[in-house]
Amino acid sequence: MSDWSDQDKPREKFVQQGPSYLSDAELLAILLRTGTATENAVELSKRILNVCGQSLNKLSGVSLSDLRKINGIGQVKAVTLMAAFELGRRLRVEAVEQGRVIQNSAHIVELMQPKIGHLNHEEFWIVLLNPAATILKMCQIAKGGLTSTIVDVRMIMREVILHEATALVLCHNHPSGSVRPSSQDRSLTRRIQQAASLLDVRVLDHVVVSENRYFSFADEGLL
Repeated sequence: MSDWSDQDKPREKFVQQGPSYLSDAELLAILLRTGTATENAVELSKRILNVCGQSLNKLSGVSLSDLRKINGIGQVKAVTLMAAFELGRRLRVEAVEQGRVIQNSAHIVELMQPKIGHLNHEEFWIVLLNPAATILKMCQIAKGGLTSTIVDVRMIMREVILHEATALVLCHNHPSGSVRPSSQDRSLTRRIQQAASLLDVRVLDHVVVSENRYFSFADEGLL
């Protein structure tokens, strides 16, 4: 791309004018970085889009092996494109989660059970909420072994402050299948409640999930 004018180089154009001024081919060219011996990165991107009928949606569904069949696309370029599209999909999922209102334990189970209920190791997550009980963020705090995980309360409070949450829900899984909270689970919940109260933040629930069962501290009157 060194023989192009600054106005035509996709990266320079991105910086000077913003991403909305770039075509699909130019944005793809930034990801691909280089073209082939006979075409620059934008020309290669245009050819890729032609193969996919000018559809980014169709391109996002092409497999790694099929991408590599396109002349000029090796493994590095193919993986880069697939990673970019995967990030886009995750962004859409995150946007849906962040706009959701949490009203009861069933809502938490609906969100968290598919994420961690089937795992063979423990994970501890928090769901941060605003005053309207809308999700601000869902994040993993700790990942452990078969029977336990170490949770740093300070990390939870850091996320609370960072996202200006006014309430949160705790959630973790039990790979054993039993969802009865252990004495350690109860002690941890109390410690998190005490830390959150100093920030005037409410702990609304602590939900323990397995693949097809759950236990809610709030539903059982333990909060």
